[in-house]
Amino acid sequence: MSTLTATSTARQVDPRGLRVSAGITAAVLAMILILPATIGLPLLAAQVVVFALAALVGLPYSPYSQFFARVVRPRIGAPLETEDARPPRFAQVVGLAFTASGLLALLAGATAAGLVLVAFALVAALLNATTGFCLGCEMYLMFKRFAPLRTA
Repeated sequence: MSTLTATSTARQVDPRGLRVSAGITAAVLAMILILPATIGLPLLAAQVVVFALAALVGLPYSPYSQFFARVVRPRIGAPLETEDARPPRFAQVVGLAFTASGLLALLAGATAAGLVLVAFALVAALLNATTGFCLGCEMYLMFKRFAPLRTA
């Protein structure tokens, strides 16, 4: 079972799974900011991989989605409502961009820049986990509103 289910028009996602994933992400990013670099850098690299799997392969392939699908969702049941998976997947791309850039900055010795990038990702994850407001999803919707309509 996955946090996503197939429909005739688009893939759908359980919004509770997104919040659980955001909570795990926030915890990981917070640890990266407070732990020594010898632990924080490998942890950040792992978080980059998590974002890359969700963004490039698909949300169901994220370890956090797998955790939700296998451990949490069986205990809480099916959602009353689902959401389009495209905005959260775009949000994973945004998270990937910030954390990968942060990792590269830290590896290059630009510690302050790297930590600021990770902190931005942390704020976005905390906002999603605590309120359900997804900054990356809102960016996706904004881009869709302003994108020119394609003609057949």
